[in-house]
Amino acid sequence: MPKLLVDSALAGGAAAAASNASVRHEVIAQMFSTHRLLATIANNVNQMAKATNATGDVQAEMVATLRKVREVADRIDAFVDELSGAAS
Repeated sequence: MPKLLVDSALAGGAAAAASNASVRHEVIAQMFSTHRLLATIANNVNQMAKATNATGDVQAEMVATLRKVREVADRIDAFVDELSGAAS
């Protein structure tokens, strides 16, 4: 209850506080989703690195996976930029 009162006061009322709570919930959900995606990609990169080290040959999937890493990093950057813009 105290957090709701503080949020309400700082946000300009109960409706604004509820909206901010909704936005925070969405941000948290997006961050968890991004974390799971990065964990999956990291696992794939580790498996390909292990195979490359064992055989000396770069796996064909490496290029696509590293492209996906760049895509996820770009999504994270865009999300952080969006949050930064909303905070201004």
